[in-house]
Amino acid sequence: MVIKVLGSGCCNCKKLEANVREAVKELGLEATIEKVEDFKDIMAYGVMRTPALVVDEQVKIMGRVPSVEDIKRYL
Repeated sequence: MVIKVLGSGCCNCKKLEANVREAVKELGLEATIEKVEDFKDIMAYGVMRTPALVVDEQVKIMGRVPSVEDIKRYL
């Protein structure tokens, strides 16, 4: 599983990354977590609002910071 956190590196982006790492840990999953900060790469996903969560190349959430429990549902 490849999980990408899309965003500029703002506070919300960092919080999303932390929540993703916690969700992966709690579920005991093996996943690669990548940060995508390049605007062109973010736009390639059709994301207009960050932070965004991409799981296996599918945008799951954008424009908000979901809780750890919310993220678990997308994994």
